[in-house]
Amino acid sequence: MSSAPRLFVDFDLSEGVSAELSDEQSNYLARVLRLPAGASVRLFNGKDGEWTCELAEVSRRSVTVVVRDQFRAQPTGNAVSIDLWFAPVKKARTDFIVEKATELGALAIRPVITSRTQSDRVRVDRLAKIALEAAEQTERLDLPEINEPLTLEKALTTLELGKSLIFCDEAGDDTGQPWGGETGRARPIREALQALGAQSATLLVGPEGGFTSEERASLREKEFVCPVTLGPRILRAETAVVAGLAVWQSVVGDWGRDPYLDSVADSRGAKN
Repeated sequence: MSSAPRLFVDFDLSEGVSAELSDEQSNYLARVLRLPAGASVRLFNGKDGEWTCELAEVSRRSVTVVVRDQFRAQPTGNAVSIDLWFAPVKKARTDFIVEKATELGALAIRPVITSRTQSDRVRVDRLAKIALEAAEQTERLDLPEINEPLTLEKALTTLELGKSLIFCDEAGDDTGQPWGGETGRARPIREALQALGAQSATLLVGPEGGFTSEERASLREKEFVCPVTLGPRILRAETAVVAGLAVWQSVVGDWGRDPYLDSVADSRGAKN
């Protein structure tokens, strides 16, 4: 991959387009990186692919770019996708969850408020900025949608018809046994995902205190909910998010193909 700086922009990208970058982006390129006119940057906007651009004008207050060549085409087709619902935790860990979910390809991210959620104060604008920076760093061609927090009950009403909810359920039903015993336990996540097949889904990870017995019962009675376990150890909430998304990408997602080669093939197909 090119070592040129990579930025997300909100204007259309096509050969010959000239545009002024935002104040923050201009400051970063001109004053932090000290790039001169003629230097290259890579820009993407979530719909037109990624383009190599030239800094046409550079001043202390603004930077103007000219779009030159397409570096990667925007993927086409209806690929399977994964969304993330998570119960917010402490600030730094919530930031970590959004950053890593973006890196691991989550298409949409929603904080959900459960009975044991530690904090229901979530700044969506802050999380969106964290996601944007993670997308720039991780070679994504799009940004995840950061949704407003909802209670778990309300969030369930927004789930797309036909989409499975992968419910990370670490509890058992035998309260007299360590870790809840063996009854009522979920299937291993890899086994469950292989049974579901290649379909889009939403991953649900609860708070550090876990789901209440009432929440577990309510979720398990719904046909679209697929309870899974992430193994014999009790994971922190942020670890569970990373583990769950990683397994999904391994079994169902895009870890089995080369995204760069796919983008080249898409680009060639568009030209033919």
